[in-house]
Amino acid sequence: MRIIEAVILGAVQGLTEFLPVSSSGHLALLQKIFGLSGEGTQGALLFDTMVHAGTALAVFVVLWKDIWALLKKPVQPLAGSLIIATIPAAATALLFKDRIEAVFASGLFFGKPFLGAAFLITSLSLVIAEALSRKQERARDHVNVMDAAIIGCLQAAAIIPGVSRSGATLSGALSRGIDRDAAARFSFLLSIPAILGALALQAIDLASGKAEAGIGAAPLAAGTLSAAIVGFFSIKLMLKLVRERQLWGFAVYTGVLGVATLVLWK
Repeated sequence: MRIIEAVILGAVQGLTEFLPVSSSGHLALLQKIFGLSGEGTQGALLFDTMVHAGTALAVFVVLWKDIWALLKKPVQPLAGSLIIATIPAAATALLFKDRIEAVFASGLFFGKPFLGAAFLITSLSLVIAEALSRKQERARDHVNVMDAAIIGCLQAAAIIPGVSRSGATLSGALSRGIDRDAAARFSFLLSIPAILGALALQAIDLASGKAEAGIGAAPLAAGTLSAAIVGFFSIKLMLKLVRERQLWGFAVYTGVLGVATLVLWK
């Protein structure tokens, strides 16, 4: 992987991680377009994990007040909800680690291209979420235990590239009647344990010699920095969009992308 390719992929990750369009799906699509399948399974997953680390840094910078409030008072309902919502994705990652790595590298699920269908799932979830949120009589500004469990299960499903993590968690929160600003902030905070967990698993494999990086240090650094910078502005944009607008435009985009991918993927 060349540095310019890493910068482009990192920028795409930073932009799409917080927009409900699937960052991992876009990375898988661009890696195929750039012909980067030769980087290897672990190389592809390591790069994906590192650019996710860049976006995690962006979350820390933008939401530092929310994070500091959690650190000062760790025993509180929000912290409990974040823990509950993290468990399904963590369990899924541990149980299906090898399959997930193969999917990231090949774009195939049980030997079949799946990315187009996954984008369509994201589109459908956004449509359903907006429809259900409009029926809510009054929005809540907190996430309860049942909300957290549902959002967590949806985040676990979003491990598959093409199914948007932010889209799934936002859809779950909005469908449950959570205030739009609170839903967005919870979704972004929830990305931190997911990303740090992925980094930990990857680090264990690399340290034990079970995996080879497959990608040079310079492209990794360039991609991570690019993702962090673009991610910072992406979070700012998404917080504003979720508060002031609905998600229909993203549903149309992922729907069109899903159909195009189904037709053109070879």
